[in-house]
Amino acid sequence: MAAERKDDALELLKRDHREVEQLFRKFDQTRDENERSALAERVCLMLKVHTQIEEELFYPALRGKLEDEMLNEALVEHKAAKQLISEIEGSEAGDAFLEARVKVLQEQIQHHVREEEQEMFPEVRKTDLDLVALGGRMAERKMKVMARLGAELEIEGEPKSFSRAAERDESLEREERSRPAASRSHERRDQPRR
Repeated sequence: MAAERKDDALELLKRDHREVEQLFRKFDQTRDENERSALAERVCLMLKVHTQIEEELFYPALRGKLEDEMLNEALVEHKAAKQLISEIEGSEAGDAFLEARVKVLQEQIQHHVREEEQEMFPEVRKTDLDLVALGGRMAERKMKVMARLGAELEIEGEPKSFSRAAERDESLEREERSRPAASRSHERRDQPRR
């Protein structure tokens, strides 16, 4: 039996990029308000997971190997995307600005993805990073974050409201802050030091 090929960090991130692009296309093609709401929620969830693994594992691993300016710009782009994600999640069904917010988020993400894949990733390939090992850590963390955020959401079926998603996120953040520092630091052991 052949060993299963493991994706490296860049392939994992590219796969995430393609999945989010597909969700944006579905959002653009769908007219049903409930389905659009569910798709927007799924996009937000996928992006929250993706940005978290990049910020916790990928970008820190690149510090000292790539120009700080490139990494800092990516982090600023994440911050802008998170602001829009928060606004989208705070939307009620039928919100007149939902489509506009999703469209602007889509444009921001397209720009970010283009820069990562055309500028950052080729530079990363030139480094001595073990991208397969990093990809394994990222995949493992991604599964944990997805489970924590309730990423088992299905696009089909009745969508959950954004307000419930926001309440869930706030509850998880409160729970995280209330946990003893020792248990939080245990989760961070796999992360590279800055």
